[in-house]
Amino acid sequence: MLHNTAVPKLADWHKVSGEQRMKNLESYYKDKQRWSAGPHLFVADDRIWVFTPLTIPGVHSPSWNAISWGVELVGDYETEKFTAPLKDNAIRALALLHQLGGRDPRTLRLHKEDPNTTHKGCPGKAIVKQEIIDAIEADLAALHPGEHAIGAAGG
Repeated sequence: MLHNTAVPKLADWHKVSGEQRMKNLESYYKDKQRWSAGPHLFVADDRIWVFTPLTIPGVHSPSWNAISWGVELVGDYETEKFTAPLKDNAIRALALLHQLGGRDPRTLRLHKEDPNTTHKGCPGKAIVKQEIIDAIEADLAALHPGEHAIGAAGG
């Protein structure tokens, strides 16, 4: 499940240290939202932050919390461009999650596809689902070249 933070924008992300950002987000989800967890990953341009352990359900999408990992792209992709290195980090994280879960990249969902969400624009118009899927598939092929590639017939 792919999301974007919207706030903060990527342009503002580094105004606070990453460690402080994670503490602020933890307080927001725990104290303000009163949620038991949050998204699983926050993907920034400089690193990928694990926020909620991958072994437990996150809280990020009303219909699919129990069956998907939540991946937050740092930024507002309604107004910001989705460019490297954040895009590279996002694709690698998503490819590894698909590999770990044995999932077909075509099962990727955008937050706005959840019929019960109020975030109908998330993750923003700069995120083109088919481009993300194609990039995940290419990354997986690079990780597993040859006849035993994920998705290969009989593999």
